[in-house]
Amino acid sequence: PALGLSHAKLAAFGSTRRKGVRPADDGNIQALIGARTPVVTLVGKSWELHVVEILETTVAENLAMIEESVAYCKAQGKEVIYDAEHFFDGYRASSAHAVATLEAAARGGADFIVLCDTNGGSLPWEIADAVAAVKGRLGDAGLGIHTHDDGGCAVANTLAAVRAGAVQVQGTVNGYGERVANANLCTIIPDLQLKMGYRCVSVDQLARLTDLSRYVAELANLTHDDHLPYVGTSAFAHKGGIHVAAMLKHADSYQHIDPTAVGNRRRSVVSELSGRGNLVDKIEQYNLNPESLDIAKVLDQIKQLEAQGFTFEGAEASVELMLRRTHPAYVPPFEMTDYWVMVQKRRGGRGTIVEATVKVRVGPQIMHTVAEGNGPVNALDTALRQALTGIFPQISSVRLEDYKVRILDGENNTAATTRVLIETRQGTRRWSTVGASPNIIDASWRALADSMEYALIH
Repeated sequence: PALGLSHAKLAAFGSTRRKGVRPADDGNIQALIGARTPVVTLVGKSWELHVVEILETTVAENLAMIEESVAYCKAQGKEVIYDAEHFFDGYRASSAHAVATLEAAARGGADFIVLCDTNGGSLPWEIADAVAAVKGRLGDAGLGIHTHDDGGCAVANTLAAVRAGAVQVQGTVNGYGERVANANLCTIIPDLQLKMGYRCVSVDQLARLTDLSRYVAELANLTHDDHLPYVGTSAFAHKGGIHVAAMLKHADSYQHIDPTAVGNRRRSVVSELSGRGNLVDKIEQYNLNPESLDIAKVLDQIKQLEAQGFTFEGAEASVELMLRRTHPAYVPPFEMTDYWVMVQKRRGGRGTIVEATVKVRVGPQIMHTVAEGNGPVNALDTALRQALTGIFPQISSVRLEDYKVRILDGENNTAATTRVLIETRQGTRRWSTVGASPNIIDASWRALADSMEYALIH
């Protein structure tokens, strides 16, 4: 059945025909045609080393394999993209041979000829020189670029190729791909559109780039990288007080674009390096009145807590709660009273028994619950939910999404301070809270209780 794609085209991907076999008799070529996609992508060898040592054939036969495979697919009514595998390595070894493979694809009628940095080791000026050299020698075929990030230059190499004449870019969302990474489209698209003046997508589509990046990470079941350019949580995060103070006066003073252009947002990170400007920015973000808060006291509190092991970068929910708790009118939805955790291993028994008891005050009521779990944190989480769900049924939709533990002072061995970062989700909203203590259970309890309090005030 048709997919109903409005713009994207599905491409079947495979190699050129085998040596000594006609395209009409080649099972791989027939499978590509049988896929019934509008586009066929054929990959062929550009590097003489691969032709002789890997395919174990002659240069002349390889050129025939390329031209005949492309021509056959074109005759079947397909749009054909020819991927020149290992082109830049082949070009360095023998530019004449590498270009001859491209000319074979062009004679076959390829719509696009894509130069591939398959090993990912080329540098931007090498890419630019090679693209410029072959441009104009391939008839009507459009040049494309396909890079890998083994040398850390996938995005730079892609931009260099476009600047030198490439009109098609191959890449992946978030750079997901083999080995180190492929070229990251979430960086390339805004670079081309916002920095180089190319129109790749509409303004509205560009503003959905951050959502796209996070959505694909979710589909891949991978944690979204906070430090991705443009779309990472930290891409427009500002920590130094001088930076934030300047940005409050002029938004462009410490950021290279308006983050909303790519669907991201500016973030002021609160830490011991923060100044008053960071907190004022946060207070305004949380719709609080700065005049009702003792900002100096909050900064001092942050420094004291960070000395104990708290790190508030990446735990903005804990920062918001700290600020709200300094407001004289703030009433927390619940108050932690006591908790108790028992871990028991019985002789001859299988596994362990973990039980948590929690006492929570909600207004005049004391909620006292007991729950078992597969570990101390799970038992605490279950007991706390049981205590709160009867009064706050919305807690049932709150999910603990991630739980991270870090030892902060390893030289103290088992007496080291432990920092716990908990990421929580409710629907599409996510937030993170932090706790730190020499006692890992206590650190977890602090972060867990904060996550529930944050959910309830929102």
